[in-house]
Amino acid sequence: MFSSLITCRYRSAFGDWLATIFALIIINKAGGLIYNKTFHEGGLNKISTNDYLVLAGTFHGVHAITTRLNPLKNVPAADRIPASTTLAGGPGMLTRPEPSSGLEVLESENFRLQCFNTMTGTKFLLFTDTTQANVDVTIRRIYEMYADYVMKNPFYQLEMPVRCDMFDRKLSSYIRELNNR
Repeated sequence: MFSSLITCRYRSAFGDWLATIFALIIINKAGGLIYNKTFHEGGLNKISTNDYLVLAGTFHGVHAITTRLNPLKNVPAADRIPASTTLAGGPGMLTRPEPSSGLEVLESENFRLQCFNTMTGTKFLLFTDTTQANVDVTIRRIYEMYADYVMKNPFYQLEMPVRCDMFDRKLSSYIRELNNR
């Protein structure tokens, strides 16, 4: 699936690779595609709406599996939580101290896929050039715009496709500013 998202890198007049944000996909907590937008037409190969739906569902499944991939750690006796608060106790107890956050970054030689998973289970997938800096800051800013212009819209229904002109305009303006640096 990801092979169909191969990027076309381009050079500036000075011969440097330009960092670019290519696309954004928003997936609801059930794994359904609720928003997709391509920002740089020359960056990603065209894929159909059906391919975006498959990509959203596939990523949701892979993310769900990777959240369960949490290696067991052997915790020393001095640092161990008292046995009364755990399911299993005893010497050499294996524990899972913190839950895994799942797949956060997928990077190839042509693009980087950064995932931001919200507390409600909504996932923001940002496709960028591998040289793009501060992707985590960018994706959080996009989430703030989503919260401001989509979630505060009284006509928006949760888990449904995003149809909000103000969000589209603000997002496009923000990404255009980043891509033109």
